[in-house]
Amino acid sequence: MTRPGPSALDIAKATLLTPFGVDEVATHKVFGTILAHRADDADLFFQYNRAESWTLEEGQVKSGSFSIDQGVGVRVIAGEKTAFAYADDITPDALQAAAGVTRAIAAQGGSGVPGEAVLRPGHSLYAPVDPLAQFDDAAKVRILETLERFARAADPRVKQVIGRLSGEYDVVLIARADGSLGADVRPLVHLSVTVIAEQQGRREQGHQGAGGRLGYGFFTDELLKHLAEDAVRQALVNLESRPAPAGVMSVVLGPGWPGILLHEAIGHGLEGDFNRKGTSAFSGRVGERVAAPGVTVIDDGTLPDRRGSLSVDDEGHPTTRSVLIEDGILRGYLQDRLNARLMGVAPTGNGRRESYASIPMPRMTNTFMLGGNEDPREIIGSVKRGLYAVNFGGGEVDITSGKFVFSASEAYWIEDGQIQYPVKGATLIGNGPDALTHVAMIGNDMCLDPGIGMCGKDGQSVPVGVGQPTIRIEGLTVGGTA
Repeated sequence: MTRPGPSALDIAKATLLTPFGVDEVATHKVFGTILAHRADDADLFFQYNRAESWTLEEGQVKSGSFSIDQGVGVRVIAGEKTAFAYADDITPDALQAAAGVTRAIAAQGGSGVPGEAVLRPGHSLYAPVDPLAQFDDAAKVRILETLERFARAADPRVKQVIGRLSGEYDVVLIARADGSLGADVRPLVHLSVTVIAEQQGRREQGHQGAGGRLGYGFFTDELLKHLAEDAVRQALVNLESRPAPAGVMSVVLGPGWPGILLHEAIGHGLEGDFNRKGTSAFSGRVGERVAAPGVTVIDDGTLPDRRGSLSVDDEGHPTTRSVLIEDGILRGYLQDRLNARLMGVAPTGNGRRESYASIPMPRMTNTFMLGGNEDPREIIGSVKRGLYAVNFGGGEVDITSGKFVFSASEAYWIEDGQIQYPVKGATLIGNGPDALTHVAMIGNDMCLDPGIGMCGKDGQSVPVGVGQPTIRIEGLTVGGTA
């Protein structure tokens, strides 16, 4: 995909280097300081971030925020040890001071000679737009007002509507000791709506959202109407819900966002750091069967405009499409540069960090299960007694054991192959690696989530994407309220 206009590197240099008197000579000098000691790797991560958010409730803007942050992180790696320092002052003196701190882990006797600068081009996955500058404040508020209007018009039982809009403009430049340069301009927008409906004194809520690496123009009236009406639909469904049955049973997971269970219960266990340290349930199992036949899991950071996509990762490496599990066989892990080097494999472009003040680690981008051949209606029709989970709220997973607990925000009881009624309070309890081996049917309706995912790890949060087709899993424990 070709995008016109200035390159990401041009924008990054004009935003992060030129205004502060930092140039190639200055960065060369920093690496010279670092490499006077022996080190296996070193990088500089420059970042400029501008972000805003708006919340509308009861027809009024109840809260808003705006922030600007910029700085540089300096990292040096020697063996398994990492030294890291950062500064919010992007100047040659600040860079030198940070470099001096990081030298503490390295032994004497380095080359002292950094590589010659070479651009490592990334993908062109999204336009380098600034969402915050596209619309004036009144237009941003109108998006929320329109969303609320559609929600209230959908049903008279709607009592409360809460809309949240956020945007981000992120510019990064990564300089490596080997001379390679990577740059990215990352727009990100997100919109969510929560609806509370009331009937005969009972109140229930529904929730929907969307977003991606786009501008605010993504939120057309057509999309706003869809989001509002689907949130209302969920709230009305929950008004009719009954207590969820409990026990071990067949569970059908719907397409799209339910892939968050795959992300949490399985995806984290496929990240390189956990496997190098032997703390994942998947450690040392490459080439082995870890899932039922037909289960193929992909992590792909190269999907255009998707929330979890990156033109280059936060180590300057172009993102990739990584096949993690193929037809049930484990093929590999997600790698940043540190863990890839220590495990003797190539990086996969999954080195990610929350900001310049954080160290990178292997993280997911857009993680999903490929579709199969089954008709989703036939999958539901095959269940004698079980649960159909369409949407999820919160969840927890233990990486070492793979055990997970997830709460369903929209679910239905199935009996004799027919959806009987909506249920409330259903909690899925299981073990991720074990659940993969009990996938019995895979639908032909694979889709990605609407662009709402966030992933936390070691105190850092990054945007991600998830997805899957309708699938049937045998023998999951459902904690219910019935």
